[in-house]
Amino acid sequence: MTGSSVRWGILGTGGIAATFTEDLLLLPGHEVAAVGSRSAGSATAFAERYGIPRAHASYAGLAADEGVDVVYVATPHPMHLEPARLCMEAGRAVLVEKPLTTSAADAEKLAAAAREHGVFAMEGMWTRFNPLVRRLHELVADGAVGEVTSVYADFSVAAEFDASHRQWSPDLGGGALLDLGCYPVSFTWPLLGPPATVQVTASPAPTGVDANTGIMFGYESGALALLHCGLVGDSPHAATVVGTRGRVDIAAPFYRPSSMTVLRTGAPPEEVTVDVAGHGFTYQAEEVARCLRAGLTESPLMPLDETIAILRTLDEIAARFTEQFADRRPASAQSTSTQP
Repeated sequence: MTGSSVRWGILGTGGIAATFTEDLLLLPGHEVAAVGSRSAGSATAFAERYGIPRAHASYAGLAADEGVDVVYVATPHPMHLEPARLCMEAGRAVLVEKPLTTSAADAEKLAAAAREHGVFAMEGMWTRFNPLVRRLHELVADGAVGEVTSVYADFSVAAEFDASHRQWSPDLGGGALLDLGCYPVSFTWPLLGPPATVQVTASPAPTGVDANTGIMFGYESGALALLHCGLVGDSPHAATVVGTRGRVDIAAPFYRPSSMTVLRTGAPPEEVTVDVAGHGFTYQAEEVARCLRAGLTESPLMPLDETIAILRTLDEIAARFTEQFADRRPASAQSTSTQP
């Protein structure tokens, strides 16, 4: 960084890029300096829409922009690795939209590149930085509900089937797991850590990707996590953390919560609320700025090794699904993708 403001570049011009940019524009000390796309027209239109000074007709052009401190990689998740690596090789810090990559192996490549070039890199798992979620972690660490014995979280939507849409396409990293399931898994991780056992029950879509997936984690402590993700119906999008001396009910949507109820054994319910700024992406942007100003190359709230460990578990879930339905997957899906 060369000044007091963090200068952002936006890589990609889709919906999530727009949402994140809108939140950046709410924050003092943050400047959206440039945007890059594979299409000159798309980059120019995005720049004009948000008053961004520079539009690049390639990812390489954005990566080479010396007026950018950090790049937000907002492409579809199978297309995260190479653009992010390109930016890091040019000396740019990166915030990569979740999931960081589509496999732990690719995440390891990205982490190695960040460490080789000495630049900051972080997965944009925005839920981790939500102030209510951070307060939940503090309460659990302080023993507010005793030892955690179970976590419940669900994220399922009613998505219209369209074989060409990225949600349903194996070539575009489709399926409920990578798009939605990463949220309940990442939510559970700080509360219980890596699971000792993983059980999966899932139903495939006609394209072969997972359409409705149930996951159970088991832990050496005896704790359990029951998680659900899907594309075939709207679920409550809620979460509950149960402990030996109470529980915490996180109101929907748990991935962007603004309220929760703490129910301690023998005590009246305690309501905890926060006002979520913007779309909810401001908090991860502020964490990136904090880390850059402190000279950190990783965030202690979302370190790369933890992201890799979570992706390794997602890989295991995907493999279980693939094994269960190998004979029901279309030939094209079997030959072009190893993701569910």
